[in-house]
Amino acid sequence: MPRIDLNCDLGESFGVYHLGADREIMTYVTSANIACGFHAGDPSVMRRTVEMAAECGAAIGAHPGLPDLPGFGRRELRVTAREAEDLIVYQIGALDAFARASGAKLSHVKPHGALYNMIARDVNLARAAAAAVRAVDPGLLLYLPVGSAAVQVAMELGLTVIEEGFADRTYLPDGNLTPRSKEGALVSDPAEAGRRAVLMAIEGKALCADGAVIALRPGTICIHGDQANAADFARAVAGALNAAGITIQSPAPALASKSASTSKSTSTQASAAKS
Repeated sequence: MPRIDLNCDLGESFGVYHLGADREIMTYVTSANIACGFHAGDPSVMRRTVEMAAECGAAIGAHPGLPDLPGFGRRELRVTAREAEDLIVYQIGALDAFARASGAKLSHVKPHGALYNMIARDVNLARAAAAAVRAVDPGLLLYLPVGSAAVQVAMELGLTVIEEGFADRTYLPDGNLTPRSKEGALVSDPAEAGRRAVLMAIEGKALCADGAVIALRPGTICIHGDQANAADFARAVAGALNAAGITIQSPAPALASKSASTSKSTSTQASAAKS
């Protein structure tokens, strides 16, 4: 039976500002990428989201971004490789502390937004990101764009990389995501996102904004938690994967070793969340 990880960017509220439907989304995903306070999140949100992920049985990951709260980490900032390494170490360390305080364990790291895109195309930044993860814990998984040069860089430094595709975004013919500034970059229909997730998981293919099909086989599929109907996307994507006979399961060793009966599905989500 085919298996795929379903991840979501969560914990992106801040102070009095509430963003997303984290509790509901957490019942469908198997990996939670939790904001670490630079692009979103704050200490209290980080603690609550870590505890929520632990309760729901989702793998806990650090989601480090650029220090840009007003721009939600989606604006590129000029940072050196050393600065990038330091800000990633800082954010992983912060979330790891909350995980330990909650009796949980960090499983992975997924860079956020502009930092994620910069790492994907800049070998020096990719090396800095991988070095940061390795310095904190070489056993952490690193989520990177499928097929990007950063994947090879991280593997050369001894990290285990999980290549990532997106169900709620379209692609360019070269395999990069369609920039958010371009028409057709975002998938607006949850059912369509589910169809795209199944296409990636089973056939190793993704759709471009113009409908063209490209080869793209990820080990994890992402949905974004900051959109208004994010819970609908989580439900639709998980449902489509389950209906296609695909087991949704975290790649984290401790969690992935669980039997398929504890993997998340739309029909058994409540029991799976407690396993």
